[in-house]
Amino acid sequence: MAPFPHPALPPALPRLITYYQTHHTPSGKPISILPLLQQPGIGLTHLILAAIHLNEDPSAITLNDHPPAHPRFAILWAELRILQASGIRVLGMLGGAAPGTFTRLDYRDDDDDSDVAAEARFEAYYAPLARLVRDHALDGLDLDVEEPMSLRGIIRLIDRLRADFGRGFTITLAPVAAALLSVTHNLSGFDYEALEVLRGREIAWYNAQFYCGWGDCSNPAMYEMLLAKGWAPERIVVGLVTNPANGNGWVPWAALAGVLPLLVARHPRFGGVMGWEYFNGLPGGEARPWEWAQALTALLRGKRAVEGSAASVEAAGGSPEADPDEGEKDRAAVPVPRAFEYHSDGGEQEE
Repeated sequence: MAPFPHPALPPALPRLITYYQTHHTPSGKPISILPLLQQPGIGLTHLILAAIHLNEDPSAITLNDHPPAHPRFAILWAELRILQASGIRVLGMLGGAAPGTFTRLDYRDDDDDSDVAAEARFEAYYAPLARLVRDHALDGLDLDVEEPMSLRGIIRLIDRLRADFGRGFTITLAPVAAALLSVTHNLSGFDYEALEVLRGREIAWYNAQFYCGWGDCSNPAMYEMLLAKGWAPERIVVGLVTNPANGNGWVPWAALAGVLPLLVARHPRFGGVMGWEYFNGLPGGEARPWEWAQALTALLRGKRAVEGSAASVEAAGGSPEADPDEGEKDRAAVPVPRAFEYHSDGGEQEE
């Protein structure tokens, strides 16, 4: 069973997901996520809290740069419970661009006693992670493997999460989109096609990063290539950066307004969209970050007009008009991503 009971789960497809890693302003003021519930026209289905790191000391697990129990997170944890009580599922993101987490959970060539040593080390690092999931009633984990990891290692982690947290626990992965086309264009080390064959039944979907040189959503070509490769549309959530400051590959609203309603209309089982990340999403930016979710909700429902003011969308470099051919539908060797500073917690961008 899921760690937190939901009064009513949101429609399964298309999903609308936002990552939440920048939790505070530069002055230390918490960045509230409650507008995602309070503002009209938002159909968010999942929020992914970033980023959980396993460090050299197994007991020193961190959320960004601080222990999860740090007082700075008191408001954050309270607001996440409110989202959950309102039917939005909250996952934690494990890993990201900061290396080490998955190396510590993987098998290693230097294990003297082979499986015995590997299992002992795995247990030491896994136990604090499982405790964090239980203590904060997370509904799932997003495994963002951006360092080499063995197929055997990721399968062990997935199997253990399923055994410990049951069928209601959501397990996702966050590959770069190119990794779903070719194992050679991959940050994770293992082959995602092989993983899908071996453990696809345990993985809810893939948050595919269509940005930073690893994918493109300015037109439908790459998404259609994934389907031609054999991926089912419900298995792929299209990942976008919500602001050009968050990474290369931001797609202007004029392009998204043509592409997303087209994909939704063409593929009734379209998996949805995720955004990296919440705090500065356009068109509202840092002052009104929830407007990204408003605009995406409209596009995923096939609406002609992006939610929110037309002026704010145009100011963000886009157009308030979606594809005029689409009617309204009510439907429940490339570079590594570059670093950017997230205001409150130090360090680098995680995804």
